[in-house]
Amino acid sequence: MRPRTLTRSFNYAFEGIIHVLRTQRNMRLHFLAAMVVLALSLLIGLNRIELIIVLLLISMVIVAELLNSAIEATIDVVTTELDPAAKIAKDVAAAAVLLATAAALIIGYLLFFDRLNGLSPLVLATVQKTPLHVTAIALILVFLASVGIKAWSGYAGSVVKGGLPSVHAGLSFAGAAAIFFLTHNAVAATVALLMALLVSQSRVQAGIHSLVEVVAGALLGLLVTILVFQILG
Repeated sequence: MRPRTLTRSFNYAFEGIIHVLRTQRNMRLHFLAAMVVLALSLLIGLNRIELIIVLLLISMVIVAELLNSAIEATIDVVTTELDPAAKIAKDVAAAAVLLATAAALIIGYLLFFDRLNGLSPLVLATVQKTPLHVTAIALILVFLASVGIKAWSGYAGSVVKGGLPSVHAGLSFAGAAAIFFLTHNAVAATVALLMALLVSQSRVQAGIHSLVEVVAGALLGLLVTILVFQILG
């Protein structure tokens, strides 16, 4: 029963993310900003420590927004009247999001300004020397794009179980494309592609996704990863 309970917990968590994306405009803006920042970090060549800082900042803002939404929903369940204490709780939760966002903007400015000011072909050449960073950003972009599409389409279930597009297929084909660009080895790329096909086939066979959902995920993963790597070419 333990694995099932753990899986169910993850599903509930992903359903919470989908719900907030569907109902909260600010969360959609945060996700869009996260995708832009990750793509920008690819262009300017952040090092490993700087990339960790960016990921922590993105997580901090998104977690603050999730907690703010949870607090608002809890208060709405407890009372529907204009209670001053309820207003204070909502205002404080909103203030936490504001401070987290402000801190992220300031730190992001310090990280990005000098590099954006001197953006040149030399920067792109530097990024080409960090393929693991490029791959990580491509996979994150595929995941964020998949979640955003599911939320936009009105899907209310788990991120990783059902809905258009298939996250598993997207990440699998993104990984296969990344392996091709990293190795330029036909054998390695073929094996990676076969593994991606097996993952996708298993999602259809298990009845978790339809063929259309899997194909959509595969195309999304391939297109995003190819675009990310072609930017450096």
